Amino acid sequence: MTNQTLLKLLQEEMKMRLKGGLYHQTQIKLAYNSNRIEGSRLSEDQTRYIFETNTINVAPEEAASVDDIIETVNHFSCFDYMLNMAHEALSEGMIKEFHRTLKRTTSDERKEWFRVGDYKARPNVVGDMKTTAPGKVADAMAKLLAAYHQKPNISLEDIVDFHHEFESIHPFQDGNGRVGRIIMFKECLKYDVMPFIIDHEHKLFYYRGLKEYRSEKGYLMDTCRSAQDRYEALVDYFFPELRNSGQEPGTHPGMGQSL
Repeated sequence: MTNQTLLKLLQEEMKMRLKGGLYHQTQIKLAYNSNRIEGSRLSEDQTRYIFETNTINVAPEEAASVDDIIETVNHFSCFDYMLNMAHEALSEGMIKEFHRTLKRTTSDERKEWFRVGDYKARPNVVGDMKTTAPGKVADAMAKLLAAYHQKPNISLEDIVDFHHEFESIHPFQDGNGRVGRIIMFKECLKYDVMPFIIDHEHKLFYYRGLKEYRSEKGYLMDTCRSAQDRYEALVDYFFPELRNSGQEPGTHPGMGQSL
């Protein structure tokens, strides 16, 4: 057990479809929080119900958005794809596949101008900030990935740096936040860093951290480290064998890319 990696443990639980384990809890918490940050109205219990039963439970007189349900199911599939690809180098093709998996069969796919699994065709903004123009996205993404892959030892700060730049480019018409957070989880697993889930309760802290990142990295870094602590506690609950007391989050031996 102690020689297995966190990634391999998650992969094994995924293949087993183990109920009630770390994979199970991560799927629900990541899908619920990441979708909720982007405006989904599904509760965590409803998200859990969809994952566990492939059905939706709604109260009388309550309505549920079809897109919210589809995107929740898609997020589960995207997480599985990410786990299968986590040891691979991040690429444009992989990032586009994350987007394709998240947005397929949604109402957006029926819009002629909306590119599911490809870069945006129309300008967009994040908050009140302009993003990279559609015609410049491919070049910006290629440069971002090239610079990232040149780093000798990827750290949490490098992963968060990439996330900020990715969200600043905002390469897709919609779904950038969810794709960006899936990328962070993947890269943490690959590079021996404790992964994390940004809780929707901390949405305003997360957004402020992204907005102020170029002038002050600490705000977003602290938000991510706090999320690391919460996920580390979840890992410790299911796999106390991986705990290495006295070390910082993300420095557990056996984690990461040694599959």
